[in-house]
Amino acid sequence: MSTTTSPSTVLILGANGRLGAAAVQAFAAAGWRVLAQVRRAPAESLPRGATALAVSMSDPAALAAAAARASVVVHAVNPVYTQWDREALPLLHQGLEVARRLGALLMLPGNVYNFGEGMPALLSESTPERPSTAKGRLRCQMEAELRAAAAQGQRSVVLRAGDFFGAGTGSWLDLLVTKDIARGRLAYPGPHDLPHAWAYLPDLARAIVAAAAAHAVDTPAFRTLHFAGHTLTGAQLLQATEAAAGELGLGPDRGWRHGGMPWGLIRLGGLVVPMWRELARMSYLWRVPHALDGSALAAAVGALPATPIVPALRQSLVDLGLIATPAGAMA
Repeated sequence: MSTTTSPSTVLILGANGRLGAAAVQAFAAAGWRVLAQVRRAPAESLPRGATALAVSMSDPAALAAAAARASVVVHAVNPVYTQWDREALPLLHQGLEVARRLGALLMLPGNVYNFGEGMPALLSESTPERPSTAKGRLRCQMEAELRAAAAQGQRSVVLRAGDFFGAGTGSWLDLLVTKDIARGRLAYPGPHDLPHAWAYLPDLARAIVAAAAAHAVDTPAFRTLHFAGHTLTGAQLLQATEAAAGELGLGPDRGWRHGGMPWGLIRLGGLVVPMWRELARMSYLWRVPHALDGSALAAAVGALPATPIVPALRQSLVDLGLIATPAGAMA
């Protein structure tokens, strides 16, 4: 970046979360001035060029004033899963209001909930949205509000991706797949022969940066783009996880054991455990094969670097603290 040109400024809402933190790193690495909105002090020091803003989203006027000159707002806010139905839309309204006050482009990470249990195996931006769950209908409503805001001049991009993994805790990778990795056991929540869409967060964050930088004045005010990420069967994911663990020096003497998800018990327990109830409602995602077509994103921003699955899983295991990094293992 030229020393005579001021860097573009991005405001990242929810910068303490996994996606928010990955976006902070990606935008800073790309030379942007980063304003990281947080509710508490960041767990780790921010990269050069990033500044924490401890201003609540509940006060959009104050937040917009603190983030003056931001041309992009990344809505990386993710409520607790059991509170998502109640909190997601109000939080989006707050993010929209901040972007409106700044005259900024709003970037919203999306998912495949919109398409429902009858979704086809390959999902493009033109695939009909037929949600079959409350969360899917809410996702459609969120995007409908962005379309409505576009009619008033508010620019926004939804970047849809599969299940997140990497950059810390809180994904299927640590909550189930590798939960018992130290005992030589891996688990997978669905059939091993069906493809499932995954998104390595550092790669997704770099795609968000590229989409933000490529958004031009003649681009439609509202746009949806799909991030292909990794499409893997259960068997492929387990095999890649074993390979990643092996590169880090972990391999059970008697071979890996594989387990699954006790969905019958989860559904029964969901009568009293809210998180189990929410997981059971979305369990179709593991029974319905799906992948994301990333050709429109590639046409918009050019080829994006993609971390191969084994190195991505290897770094994810290190980030989780499940496995110490042997000397030279990451070379």
